[in-house]
Amino acid sequence: MKIVAGLGNPGREYESTPHSIGFEVAEAVAREMGAAFRRSPSFKGELAEGRFAGGKVLVVKPMTFMNLSGDCVAPVVKYHNATASDLVVVSDDIDLPVGRIRIRRGGSAGGHNGLKSIIERLGTPDFIRLRIGVGRDRSDRREVIGHVLGKFDPETRSQMDAKVIPAAVSALEQILSEGPDAAMNRWNGQSVLDPPSA
Repeated sequence: MKIVAGLGNPGREYESTPHSIGFEVAEAVAREMGAAFRRSPSFKGELAEGRFAGGKVLVVKPMTFMNLSGDCVAPVVKYHNATASDLVVVSDDIDLPVGRIRIRRGGSAGGHNGLKSIIERLGTPDFIRLRIGVGRDRSDRREVIGHVLGKFDPETRSQMDAKVIPAAVSALEQILSEGPDAAMNRWNGQSVLDPPSA
């Protein structure tokens, strides 16, 4: 079974914030599958199961807050006898501009506390990441925190809904059906906000 983990922070005050964009992608995948999330206290998260990209997929939203995401994701992976290569983690990336998504297998957490927690709890960095650009005010750290936990402005919110989240779902579908290398070739290095080339 493939596992897609969308990262975010639980609670109404964190809805529609850059740091919780992984939740929004997870919810979009669940809608595509026609599946509903169910609360799982034993896994400290919400799970939805169905068919996506031609196979059985479990979608996970950790309800642990970002810096403890691994407390949910690692037990889910282990319980289902999955490996790191069966896991795709969707998260925000402040160093990518809005409209860019980047797919990568393995590597460091890049300063992202959710990824760091998953690496620590899984004991390996060798899972697939789909990172969604949310941009940032490149000043001090307080401004970064304010950005990722603040709301999107109306224009960016519209771009996320109309183009970025659907593109992320399509990228996930390609990762799961064709493998991460094909998806990297298709999605890395371009903006989904650019008009299609002729």
